[in-house]
Order: sequence, then structure tokens, then C-alpha cells
Amino acid sequence: MVSLYEGARVGKRSGVGVLDKSVLILSFLSEAGSSSLAGVVSGTGIPRPTAHRLLSALEAHHLVAREGKKFALGMRLLGWGARAAPARDLVESSRPVLEKLRDETEESTQLYVREGDHRVCVASSERSGGGLRDTVHVGAIMPLDRGSAGKVLLAWAEEGAKFEEIKKLGWAESVAEREAGVASVSAPVFDGDRKIVAAVSASGPISRLGESPGERLANSVVAAAREIEVARFARREAGVFSTASP
Repeated sequence: MVSLYEGARVGKRSGVGVLDKSVLILSFLSEAGSSSLAGVVSGTGIPRPTAHRLLSALEAHHLVAREGKKFALGMRLLGWGARAAPARDLVESSRPVLEKLRDETEESTQLYVREGDHRVCVASSERSGGGLRDTVHVGAIMPLDRGSAGKVLLAWAEEGAKFEEIKKLGWAESVAEREAGVASVSAPVFDGDRKIVAAVSASGPISRLGESPGERLANSVVAAAREIEVARFARREAGVFSTASP
């Protein structure tokens, strides 16, 4: 399982200590829901005086809200997040498709976008029921050079023989690349100009998917990618998408 907090820890640091620590606190609260000061200190490893000072500063800017003795994300973040377009448009178009793909494959599903030399999970639908699952939290940051989604995001954005097979197939698979015991299959999501905008994935334990997960998942994942493209186009035609609307 990839936690949002761990994603923030392994992501590229800015070199501005106070900013990195503030982002770490926000990432932790995003996953924890709410937490006491002691919980933030324990969960992030930030010294108590520093954590208290940063939480107070974030609260002053309404990025953190105090609920009794606990802290949670502030509502200002909701307003900012609502304007994160066109990612918002992409996420809204993908949600029902990810749920359908999850039900069809009985595995966890995700949507990733590229951000520099990393990829970020912007939507996910977790496998329901019992058994092992691969849980990736929204906001989790991962490297591009490991995992099927990273391969897809690189293959359609860069030239080279290294990616020719993936482009020929139209999908990529990985086995224990991102995380031990986890396999996945991903396919590209394109815009109207055939430029890649995201990678849709289905992932689960190797014990269930085997060493060639593409044999089971590829057709469904590729079909899901096309469905997201159609849904996104339909939203735009209907005038649902707006970079300025909340």
C-alpha cells in the first residue's frame, strides 16, 4: 500500500525547509483525517515546537482547521482544489469509469498524471470485499521509472526504441517494480490531439494476478482508457468543464 504521507516523504524536496514541513503536515492530515498535535509529531517526525508553530500558521491561513484538540485540513483547500483544472475535469470524467473497471476486474484502479519526473495519483477506486488489495491514496507521489503507469506516461511522451513494444501493444504491465508483491497494468488516456494526459491502471497482488497480469487485465484497462476519453469529450461538449468554475 502506498500512503499519501509516504508519497510526500519520498517526493522531491524543494530545499525550503518550512515549505517542505508544511506540505508534509498537510499530506499527513489528508490521510489521517484529523489528528492531535502529538499525532502529527509522531506521524511526521517533525519536532513538537516546529509542528505546533506550523500548524498555527496554517490555521491562520485557513489551510488547517482546529476541531477541539485535533487538527484537520481547512476549507480553503477545498476551494483551491475545485479550481485545479483541467485535472478536475479529468478526475470527474474518470471516477465512474474507475469504479466500473474495479467491479469488472475485482482489483483496485487508479488514474495517474505526470508531474515532472514523478507521477501523481489523482483518482482511485479501491477493491471492495476481502482478500489482498493494492491501496493507492489520492495524492500519492511515485517515480516514473517504476510501475506500469510510469512506463505508459513515459512511452507516449518520449521517443526511443525502449518504448516501442509498449506503444505497439497499447498498454504496459509491471510485476513487483513499484512495490514487492504487486502487479499492475496501465493504458494511456489521450486528449483530442492524441497527446497523453494520464494513465489508467488496475493493480493487485501477484498471488492473484500472476506474472503476466496483462493477460487478464489489458483488454479491460485499455477499454477504460477509451471510456475516460469519451466521457471527458462529452463533458466538454456539454459545457460542464470550465477552468474558472468551482
